[in-house]
Amino acid sequence: MKRFIFYCGIILFVILALSAFQNKDQTSIIGRVNPIDGANSAWAIGGRDSATSNIVNGAFSFAIKPGIYKVVVDAIEPYKDAVLENISVKEGQTVDVGEIVLQRTLIKKR
Repeated sequence: MKRFIFYCGIILFVILALSAFQNKDQTSIIGRVNPIDGANSAWAIGGRDSATSNIVNGAFSFAIKPGIYKVVVDAIEPYKDAVLENISVKEGQTVDVGEIVLQRTLIKKR
């Protein structure tokens, strides 16, 4: 019985220790791409941190640390990649970058 109480105490301590390090308010960047089939993925790059997100039905989101980020949308031809600079994200904040309209590349005729 003493061994059971001891192990329960250790498990409780580990659970409490892990929950102390969890961020209660998620810090994130969200946005949309138009046209919805113009890109498959997006990146958030900030200092040494980076995150990637698949674009599903034109929407993307990143769970990130607070900081200054650059968001890069990796477009599919005939669209150009899009880049948003200096996106400031504070602790517990969700930043909506809105709709990113992808531009078509110019096709040169010979």
